[in-house]
Amino acid sequence: MTVTQETVSAVAPMTLGTVRNYGDQALLLEFNSTAEVLAWTDTLHAAGLPGVLDIVPASRTILVKLAAPRYQIPTAQRLSELHLMESELSEARTSTRPDVIIDVVYDGTDLDEVAKLTGLASDEVVAAHTGSLWRVAFGGFTPGFAYLVGGDERLQVPRRSEPRTRVPAGSVALAGEFGGVYPRETPGGWQLIGRTDATLWDIEREQPALLTPGMCVQFRAIG
Repeated sequence: MTVTQETVSAVAPMTLGTVRNYGDQALLLEFNSTAEVLAWTDTLHAAGLPGVLDIVPASRTILVKLAAPRYQIPTAQRLSELHLMESELSEARTSTRPDVIIDVVYDGTDLDEVAKLTGLASDEVVAAHTGSLWRVAFGGFTPGFAYLVGGDERLQVPRRSEPRTRVPAGSVALAGEFGGVYPRETPGGWQLIGRTDATLWDIEREQPALLTPGMCVQFRAIG
């Protein structure tokens, strides 16, 4: 079998997606939604694929890093044999308990704007944000920044039309389908609804990132 840049087809109840070579020591899987990425990430972790060093999810892709070029073909073959039922999209890593609880003071600069955009009162925005578990879909943007999904759908609001040049560390924010917490001061265009003292990134910890893909997160209002 010769693996090329062409699509590797997956014969499964649910289509795996497009699989491409990513150099000679990785495969890139492409999907249509974050929900598919989450479900397939769980499946890949459970599959015991040969020579896999890391599985890195993103918004619409999963990067499968391999130990050597010789794993490229057998791993692609194994991928074509994996199965995922459509029902698993909503069942992926379901949990009733959070892995991490983050205390938040809900006094964000954009809280009233989010209330206006959603048609909710400010306290209803807070209740919606704290009332469901979020899941860490993937990391990016800056070390320790986690893209959270699975929150109340009413909180899906657009990014600010003009990004801020400085967003304070610990800012709790919303943008599109995602929630997040800024680990450090940085520019940013998300809607700010609160702040936390939680340390999202600490290089001295055994696991520097507080939030890693697959974790379930609960926000709790204080103050």
